[in-house]
Amino acid sequence: METILAEELQALGIKPIKQTLAGVAFEGDLETAYRACLWSRTANRILLVLSSFEVKTQDDLYYGVKRINWFEHLQPEGSFAVSFSAKNSPVINNTHFGALKVKDAIVDQMRAKFQKRPNINTEQPDIRINVYLQGTTAQLSLDLSGESLHRRGYRDINIKAPIKENLAAAILLRSGWPQIALQHGSLIDPMCGSGTLLLEGAMIAADYAPGLLRDYFGFIGWKKHDAACWQKLRVEAEQRKAVGLERLPVIVGFDQNRHAINAALTHITNAGLQHKIHVERRDIGDAQPAESWEPGLIVCNPPYGERLGDEQETAELYKRFGDTLKTHFTGWKAAMIISNPELGFRLGIRSQKPITLFNGAIECKLLRFTIEESAFFTPKAKTQDERLSQITDASKKPSVDASADMFANRLKKNLKKLSKWAQQNKISCYRIYDADLPEYAVAVDIYQSEQTWVNVQEYEPPKSIDQHKADQRLAGVLAEIPRVLQISPDQVFLKIRRKQKSTDQYEKHGDSGMFHVVEEGGCKVLVNFEDYLDTGLFLDHRPIRLMIQQQAKGKRFLNLFAYTGSATVHAARGGAQSTTTVDMSNTYLNWAKKNMQLNNMQGEHEFIQADCLDWLATEAKQPYSRQYDLIFLDPPTFSNSKRMDDVFDVQTDHVSMIKNAISLLAPDGILYFSTNFRRFKLDSSALSGLVIDDITANTIPEDFARNPKIHYCWRIRHGA
Repeated sequence: METILAEELQALGIKPIKQTLAGVAFEGDLETAYRACLWSRTANRILLVLSSFEVKTQDDLYYGVKRINWFEHLQPEGSFAVSFSAKNSPVINNTHFGALKVKDAIVDQMRAKFQKRPNINTEQPDIRINVYLQGTTAQLSLDLSGESLHRRGYRDINIKAPIKENLAAAILLRSGWPQIALQHGSLIDPMCGSGTLLLEGAMIAADYAPGLLRDYFGFIGWKKHDAACWQKLRVEAEQRKAVGLERLPVIVGFDQNRHAINAALTHITNAGLQHKIHVERRDIGDAQPAESWEPGLIVCNPPYGERLGDEQETAELYKRFGDTLKTHFTGWKAAMIISNPELGFRLGIRSQKPITLFNGAIECKLLRFTIEESAFFTPKAKTQDERLSQITDASKKPSVDASADMFANRLKKNLKKLSKWAQQNKISCYRIYDADLPEYAVAVDIYQSEQTWVNVQEYEPPKSIDQHKADQRLAGVLAEIPRVLQISPDQVFLKIRRKQKSTDQYEKHGDSGMFHVVEEGGCKVLVNFEDYLDTGLFLDHRPIRLMIQQQAKGKRFLNLFAYTGSATVHAARGGAQSTTTVDMSNTYLNWAKKNMQLNNMQGEHEFIQADCLDWLATEAKQPYSRQYDLIFLDPPTFSNSKRMDDVFDVQTDHVSMIKNAISLLAPDGILYFSTNFRRFKLDSSALSGLVIDDITANTIPEDFARNPKIHYCWRIRHGA
């Protein structure tokens, strides 16, 4: 979004500017900085650089911070907070430690001068200090925004949005909405959710400063704050808003979910835009403009696929949306952000060149369309099932891939090593290949019981790889596996795993209903190779499950985001006094119950169908909350499931989730927290007071050693 931000700052009259990685640098007086804080729709933060210095030792960081005269910025009894991040630093890579060093330098300086020390306030401090350590160079800044600028001030804190406000603004700016609004074109979001795109569209069209509703910025408590200058800018912004609201075009939102409509109405009222934005409950098939509305822009953030849980049904939704656009919106512009370009193809309307944007951890594409007959076409893309069927058929023919012997040789080598290890450790289900050769980007898992099954998962090939070539190599893989393992091709199952598609692994792909029994650590578990992307048993979590089994005797065990309950089975086998298994899916809870029945587990075993986040938050507020001695918390990376009221992002939500889980943990209890998000960073500073041990290395099994980032895991306990 750097280019969008640079253009925005130029429009505010700010120069000179220079684009940098993930940001824009500019110069100016204090009024210029204030104006950026008040008016930037796409920035996250505005940082005032105080100094840069070399950090080759830990003391270099301490003294580099201490060289600043902090009395110029902060009263001795004031409050501050520190944000610290590091990249490629040979000295400091623990952000919590770095932040403590910065804090100590400021506190020590103030205490030495005034015999007083400032307070730490992580919510709304007088000043927020930002330190970014790149290699051996530290940049020390004041965060003038105080908190992320995407927080406009109109959102109910209890209601999350599928996209942040600054991303919504970027989508609208890139889609030409400012020019369309000037020509009195209408704005429609047919899947409006809590109304973020509608509100950002209205603020752009009305010349409504995005920071006008905020009551906190990072400069409000700063000693150099110019209150008169800030008030002048606010008065100017109020005047521009009053004029802009008089020329606001038609802005309308539809959604089939009544809770979403209620949330949108709340936000519209909070922004003072009631009677300016119209929202109503309406299905996508019924979305159409009134005759009096001027053609303008259709914009939306549609489901990413896992909301509906079925590929064919999701594709049908996009086809219906495309039909609606073709039928009722000819002459309009359209824009949508999606994570799977194949779904955009299902609209049947040619788009401009896609723009890559990130919605949290999810890489997305912004598609922009001109809805006119010359751009219409009939999609003929293969479904995933059709593609898999063709690959499977091709694998049965001779000479499918002349170079597949490379894959076969690597498979034999891995099998020789791992089969011996598995036999010695009584392991019957394990991974024997994980994209060892870049040309053959698949994972191959063996499941052994009364017979051998193989689960093959293809990692989605990059766009630069010809699809036909990728299919040919995959067919070669399917041909070699039965030959090397000496099993029937019917015992090999193929799935396609796309990158970062949230909870796709939980969604149904077939209806065979064929389950097989495998064993792990003395526990029997049901697996399914045909109906779901994952089999029902996460093999990389084997050491954690065995750890739980060893520690469960006499304990009260809680399994959150439990999936098929395999960890619960291990806890029960280990002699747990009681177990509680919580998951949102009734399908997987029933699977978990069958796993328990398969092992003839008797005793106090509770199964709860609930959104784990809501359940945790509710239980944590109880006067006498439940107490558990052992908790396993393994959430998905991201979810905007229709069964959840809010969007879940493990990076954003892990602190509150862990705190709620800890409130249910007995004084001497242990919480195991695990995540598969490769870019995850645990916010230790926000979890101060807890004893946190990174046990990732001890929980990566031998068969996943070639992929040490398959998951991260921490052991968390109450502090002293």
